[in-house]
Amino acid sequence: MPLDEYPKCQTGGSYFMISRSLGPEFGGAVGLCFYLGTTFAGALYILGAVEILVVYIAPKAAIFEGEGAAMLNNMRIYGTIFLLLMSLLVFVGVKYVNKLASIFLACVIVSIISIYVGALVSAFKEPHFPVCMLGNRTINSHDVADDQCRKTVMVQMTDTTETNLTAASENSTMGPTLFPTQTPAMMEKTTFLWKHFCQGPELNASCDEYFKANNFTEITGIPGLASGIIAENLWSSYLSKGDVLEKRSLSSSHISHPTSAHHPYVFSDITTSFTLLVGIFFPSVTGIMAGSNRSGDLKDAQRSIPIGTILAILTTSLVYLSNVVLFGACIEGVVLRDKFGDSVKGNLVVGTLAWPSPWVIVIGSFFSTCGAGLQSLTGAPRLLQAIAKDNIIPFLRVFGHGKANGEPTWALLLTALIAELGILIASLDLVAPILTMFFLMCYLFVNLACALQTLLRTPNWRPRFSYYHWTLSFLGMTICLALMFISSWYYAIVAMVIAGMIYKYIEYHGAEKEWGDGIRGLSLSAARYALLRLEEGPPHTKNWRPQVLVLLKLDEDAHVKSPRLLTFASQLKAGKGLTIVGTVVSGNFLQSYGEALAAEQTLKHLMDKERVKGFCQCIVAQKPREGISHMIQSSGLGGMKPNTVVMGWPHAWRQSDDPQTWKTFINTVRVTTAAHLALLVPKNISLFPSNSELCTEGYIDVWWIVHDGGMLMLLPFLLRQHKVWRKCAMRIFTVAQMEDNSIQMKKDLATFLYHLRIEADVEVVEMHDSDISAYTYERTLMMEQRSQMLRQMRLSKSDREREGNPGSSSSRPEAGGATRSQRVRWSFDDVYLSPRYRSTGGLPSNISAGDRGRQAQLVKDRNSMLRLTSIGSDDDDDTDGGERDRAASGGGSSEHHRRVQMTWTKEKTSQYRATHSGCSTPEGFRDMLSIRPDHSNVRRMHTAVKLNEVIVNKSHDARLVLLNMPGPPRNPDGDENYMEFLEVLTEGLERVLLVRGGGSEVITIYS
Repeated sequence: MPLDEYPKCQTGGSYFMISRSLGPEFGGAVGLCFYLGTTFAGALYILGAVEILVVYIAPKAAIFEGEGAAMLNNMRIYGTIFLLLMSLLVFVGVKYVNKLASIFLACVIVSIISIYVGALVSAFKEPHFPVCMLGNRTINSHDVADDQCRKTVMVQMTDTTETNLTAASENSTMGPTLFPTQTPAMMEKTTFLWKHFCQGPELNASCDEYFKANNFTEITGIPGLASGIIAENLWSSYLSKGDVLEKRSLSSSHISHPTSAHHPYVFSDITTSFTLLVGIFFPSVTGIMAGSNRSGDLKDAQRSIPIGTILAILTTSLVYLSNVVLFGACIEGVVLRDKFGDSVKGNLVVGTLAWPSPWVIVIGSFFSTCGAGLQSLTGAPRLLQAIAKDNIIPFLRVFGHGKANGEPTWALLLTALIAELGILIASLDLVAPILTMFFLMCYLFVNLACALQTLLRTPNWRPRFSYYHWTLSFLGMTICLALMFISSWYYAIVAMVIAGMIYKYIEYHGAEKEWGDGIRGLSLSAARYALLRLEEGPPHTKNWRPQVLVLLKLDEDAHVKSPRLLTFASQLKAGKGLTIVGTVVSGNFLQSYGEALAAEQTLKHLMDKERVKGFCQCIVAQKPREGISHMIQSSGLGGMKPNTVVMGWPHAWRQSDDPQTWKTFINTVRVTTAAHLALLVPKNISLFPSNSELCTEGYIDVWWIVHDGGMLMLLPFLLRQHKVWRKCAMRIFTVAQMEDNSIQMKKDLATFLYHLRIEADVEVVEMHDSDISAYTYERTLMMEQRSQMLRQMRLSKSDREREGNPGSSSSRPEAGGATRSQRVRWSFDDVYLSPRYRSTGGLPSNISAGDRGRQAQLVKDRNSMLRLTSIGSDDDDDTDGGERDRAASGGGSSEHHRRVQMTWTKEKTSQYRATHSGCSTPEGFRDMLSIRPDHSNVRRMHTAVKLNEVIVNKSHDARLVLLNMPGPPRNPDGDENYMEFLEVLTEGLERVLLVRGGGSEVITIYS
């Protein structure tokens, strides 16, 4: 037994082993089922003892006369009395139970020996045990009131009309026959059985056809060991309910006349089958776990349990199998199938076979059932006490207490109450299958625990029993599972449902225990195998799902600033991907380790509150931007690394004195772009719905400016899987120029969505060229002035010296000796229109060539489509070289006319230092106030304003707006302009989700 593997085998037996091997959930579920099985087994044994008492030992002690319901009532009353007496004996002390166990064992051994002796004696002298048969049908001996197994008898007629039975009798149904002799007149008279088959006692009465065609005979119920009856009993003979017990070897007329319940036949009360008989027989072999249930009371459990259990299995197997063979070789088949012994007047068949007296079997059976009941009432409370002491089920905690010597008083009381329920059922046939399910489930998990520990090669699994292999445990587990469904599939399902409910209760409400169980080891092995499999190749587009890294920020009190970010991430988890929640703690790791642990606990509590399944990661770094970069690089393991980053928008970045907040934001955008990760930035996250706020109606609008691998298509689908967004419809907007075919674009986009199996309304928005408004010009000017002012306020002394150095990169000489500033470069399409998308016109790579040709109009060459209207077109940046060439060759005046001088030259810087000690006087900004805005910035601002006007006009009532997020500028000098453009782009929208793809396809038309 596996229990010998534990250095200190505590009380609880099989529960202790299963819980320590498979975890508290499995241990508690199976342990409680095994407890219920052991408790009901006690009720079963008590009912068996009462039946022996009332039927065989003292029939006159029956309170209710009769059979059926009357017998069940007798068993209920006497069973309750027996249960009370046994419970009191167990309460007094287990030592008294052990003393009685020796007496009970001696009686059982004597009764078993008497069976073997009786079987040998029957080979030489068969016992008188007649069975009445009509044809090949068995007659109920209770209906043979005159002990005459015949149709008629010959009687003497005397003067006083007294009758004396003669030895001569006839089975004929003809009229009376008179014998002309000198003796007193003889006449034929019908027997008591005649009246059951005929309409009257007269010889000429109308009788049953089968009765008239067949005669009565008597066979020996126990023909003996030498009779050869085993050849007939070797084959199965299952009956349906209401069938008559028949002996096939006897001759009988083949009249297909239906039998009637009024006839005195022996009928089968239930439909028998192999599965049913297994369920009824199985509880008789469940005592093998009795020793393990009392493992806490054994002096040396590691030695006693394996030896005792193996010897018990061998002994009981030998006794049961040999008795089966002996019964089949000595007893008639109709007697063996006669459940209540109706054919032999209710006599105990085994008692008749035993030698020297049937009372040996009766007394032995009575004490055997009483002993088994005491063992159940002793082991079950200790099993419940062990479960309660482990505190894995909170409401059972009270049953862990007992007397000062450790006796489980409260557990015994509960056990007695549950056993009383089994006694009130009173039917052994109904109680037995319940026990079978619970015991088989326990044995199944015992075998599973052994096999699992061996297969996992757990270092602490070191069995002393050397004759063991995991295949034996696996075979035992398979047989147990098969027997559960063979014996009664519906009882098996009920038992599994009960165990599953207990398992879930312990998982969600039970106390957490860490016992180093095998399930944890199995999880580790499975995780290792899965991670290695994921490393075999890059994931296919069909397998893509959002593996989310949520970046949260904590305040000074270690509270999460934007908890709705985690709520939004949980609403995206229809993809069932990985979730990692991370934060950065500023400082030194050695000094801030405690703060990191506190931050991690805060994240875990928030994840529990939002019911997000995932992992926490807290990194300590000197600067937040470095910590975020490290987290993005190191999060995950193997193929389970994040592919999507979720972070919040920096609120009030314009009013912030510390630029690090939005600089960290832009740096994170650059890091995610370099790592080829998708980026989701919810803007106005505080307005996003919680998991309890359902959007009853509305739209999720997708503004598909540039194809980003399908992220904009996939995200609304995932959000709509959650209950919050389920009732929202999806709309997709795309932008076209006046010269584009808008009708064909809409048709192609609808076809594309149809192939993707995404339901959405499609609308193409046309944007035409327009003059740059004064509002756009003024807003661009304000942006550049503010940018330049803040940049000068933040310049350190060394920065100013570098700025004033003619050789620095901030200024360079141009033709004619003029000095021009370095252009600020940032492009909307640098990432979206990578060579991968440019080659196919922006369509996914998994679309066929024909589809690309038909749908190229959708997202074709966004550089040309949005040449005048796109925020992030590459026109200005890509034409720098050409314009400089033209300026050098004579086009300088045109270039000078288009561009505005925004450079701090060396002379201006020196003059500024000489006259001002800071930036606190208005004169310090006189030059900045005379700045004219850069033409490229004006164009970008114009595009942002116009696109924002269209989005607000179309999506002002949308529940959520998804929008392509432009890439950050390549030169950090334009970071503030980048933030301002994003603000303008999303102005006037309540909930916005800025989406930036990771450069790979995430959605496909193939399933």
